[in-house]
Amino acid sequence: MTEVLVRDGTWTFNGDFIRIVPARERAVNKLRQALGELVVPLPAVAGIAYQPGRKGGLLKLRIREGADPFTQATGGRLPEAADPYRLTIDADRSGAAEYFADEVRAALLTEGVPEGPSARYLMPGPPVPLTANASDGMVTFDGDVVMIEPNWAADGAKQKAGPQRIPLADIAAVEWIPNGGMENGRLRFTRKSEPPTRLPIKHDPSAVTLWGLAKETRTVALLVTAVVARLPHPLAEPPMIEAPEEDHDVVLRRLRELGALHRDGVLTDEEFAAAKQALLKRL
Repeated sequence: MTEVLVRDGTWTFNGDFIRIVPARERAVNKLRQALGELVVPLPAVAGIAYQPGRKGGLLKLRIREGADPFTQATGGRLPEAADPYRLTIDADRSGAAEYFADEVRAALLTEGVPEGPSARYLMPGPPVPLTANASDGMVTFDGDVVMIEPNWAADGAKQKAGPQRIPLADIAAVEWIPNGGMENGRLRFTRKSEPPTRLPIKHDPSAVTLWGLAKETRTVALLVTAVVARLPHPLAEPPMIEAPEEDHDVVLRRLRELGALHRDGVLTDEEFAAAKQALLKRL
């Protein structure tokens, strides 16, 4: 087993998976701590790199697209400090970090792990239930249903609509944009039954406004990840829908009708033969 133990956390590799444990130090990003221990199977890894620096270095794990619901859900919207796949290396541990990266790269080559996208999640989402407070409401997800309860700051239209219960099976998409600068963020759930035209976030009962508080951002990130992990994978091939087989009696009845049309001279020999052959293929 290979291990890197630094003030920022601990990474271990046993040949099959990488175990990531963030430190509990105050300097460690709270979202990383909220995610807790992560177990990354080797097939979910696209690559690893160690970047040396003047006072230490940085160990970076690259996850295959589509392998991790957290990476899929956050999509580069979070600051680098919140990235669980970055480990700040102390100056006296640079040799251990380089060795760790070499061991992972060697295993990737030996196992022939592809760098391309994964058509299924290879890691689970956060455990549920989860609750996230927003500026104008509270969002809860229990694994099957998303509940949105407007609060006193919600727009009149949202308060009039009341609490929203959105089954996971009815969710077509999740739109999450964290607060940025002076702009508020938003979290919106698109239902499959809704028309393409949507209400503004302020009035949409299926959405909440985000002011971008640090605690708000990390709780929303966890909740969105939990929902995304349970939705159909975006890279999975859609199931093939087979055309229903035509009823045997219906085909026989149409054959008799064709025979009658042929005897009456409505269909030529060539037309009758072609139509008959097409019907027989359905049996």
